[in-house]
Amino acid sequence: MFFIDVQGTLIEDNSKQPIRGAVAFIDHLNTSNIPYMVITNSTKYPSDEFLAYLNSIGLAIPKDHYLDPLMVLERHIASNEKVAAYGSKSFLDVLVSMGYTLDYTQPDAVLIAIKEDFSSHEYAQMIEFILSGARLIGMHETSLYAKNNKRYPGVGAVLKMLEFATSCPYTVVGKPSKTFFDEALIRMSKQHENVRFEDITIISDDMSGDLIGAQELGMKGLFVLSGKYRNRDEILPKLSLNEQPYAVYEDMQEVLESL
Repeated sequence: MFFIDVQGTLIEDNSKQPIRGAVAFIDHLNTSNIPYMVITNSTKYPSDEFLAYLNSIGLAIPKDHYLDPLMVLERHIASNEKVAAYGSKSFLDVLVSMGYTLDYTQPDAVLIAIKEDFSSHEYAQMIEFILSGARLIGMHETSLYAKNNKRYPGVGAVLKMLEFATSCPYTVVGKPSKTFFDEALIRMSKQHENVRFEDITIISDDMSGDLIGAQELGMKGLFVLSGKYRNRDEILPKLSLNEQPYAVYEDMQEVLESL
């Protein structure tokens, strides 16, 4: 049974096209009736729209095999709360379409999503809101954001900075929060009864943002080098023995061939 990341694992970060072996891997799971959940931290587009895109490029992922942070956001921020949200314009548009009110005067929560060009003014604004009592919430906790062959600090890095600056804790909506993994497990149980984290292999290109947290819950981590990291030496020597993945593969084709 599998949990599978999307960006850098199933689709390429720049072209947004399937990575080698991704389509065949999903097809294999479908035809073999192997339980799986595609768990992405995507927040730029409505959930149904992003899943439809994945389907359109050949990834035959059923709706009940898909989960992203937007689908569980209401557990962290009620629709009647005021939100100071930071991220891409498309992310802000999605929040408005979901019924959230964006407020940059006296927000109840500061919500952080991915963006490659946060400004010092935005950071200063976030800090003021947090020190005034707004909750700090990350849509996910990715370590790096890869775009146009450049690597930017991920949402997790921004959250850590704000926590250090304000001494205020944060919560995370998507991966690698236990709440998000718990929801994926609940949905997985509709495919296979009595499933446990120990029964699941998780595949991702992000050690800090996905695999380490999943492994702490008992999952087996497979690290692929098709996304954020160009080779294993960029990250694995920096991890403790307990944080090391179960196995490392170049891409989903190698994962498929290992089954």
